[in-house]
Amino acid sequence: MKRFGGKGGDVLDITFGKPRKAVAKELKNDIAVRVDPKSGEIVGILILNFMKRFSLRKRAEKIELPVKIKISTS
Repeated sequence: MKRFGGKGGDVLDITFGKPRKAVAKELKNDIAVRVDPKSGEIVGILILNFMKRFSLRKRAEKIELPVKIKISTS
């Protein structure tokens, strides 16, 4: 998981597995999934304006994503 801030932007980038080439598909409100163009597998999630979005709110924001995650240690 990486967060980019400052002049370069305000982005939270969550990557599943090793980084690889992907195409970003925006879902809504500055949230996108990164998809492997060959397999169609979701390989990451991007949240734009992350700090701005969450630091200005007085309450938690629930974000529903079209992703089911299975974590294994194989």
